[in-house]
Amino acid sequence: MPLHPIYQVIFARRDVRHFKADPVPGGVLYRLLLAAHYAPSVGFMQPWNFIIVRDPAVKAQMKQAFIEENTRAAGHYHGQRRLMYDSLKLEGILEAPINLCVTCDRSRFGPHVLGRNSMPETDLFSTCCAIQNLWLAAYAEGIGVGWVSIVQPDRLQQILRIPDGVVPVAYLCVGYPEAFLPKPELELVGWAPRLALGDLIFADQWGRPCPLSKGA
Repeated sequence: MPLHPIYQVIFARRDVRHFKADPVPGGVLYRLLLAAHYAPSVGFMQPWNFIIVRDPAVKAQMKQAFIEENTRAAGHYHGQRRLMYDSLKLEGILEAPINLCVTCDRSRFGPHVLGRNSMPETDLFSTCCAIQNLWLAAYAEGIGVGWVSIVQPDRLQQILRIPDGVVPVAYLCVGYPEAFLPKPELELVGWAPRLALGDLIFADQWGRPCPLSKGA
């Protein structure tokens, strides 16, 4: 039985670092943001905002913030691991026609949002759902997305003038990719393997094996 298209999109989505210069049409960008806005959110809080960055001067500041943080991050690796780290392209800030910062307004709808009393972090989790929606919709549109996590949040706040109480969750590079790789790049180069699903599923309590059939 063929896979439903949604599974095909999930399995083929990639973190993209190499972009073409072609602009992203306004209608396509609107659909991606609409898909993000239709993500689930705890208490229907919808805590997200989207900062669309096209200004080369702002991109240049973000690139510098990445370089500074990447230099620090590289210091955690040594020997062959360091050589592999240095060989990786970990952002496409200047190349991507659009940079997009997805934020979480932690005060939206006040201090008592349905479902957040016991787990207040669910506003951040909800914002991640919006990011995933956008990412899957982007692949369906032939658009690549790359998450730039090697940057200090306070630098993001400063450069993008994000107010206090609003948290930058993701800084994304968005554009038409040079290619979608057959597997995640970190898996292809041997940085890390894909874990076996069966090793990650437990039955009733942590650590109890839970064999599942791959059949219908």
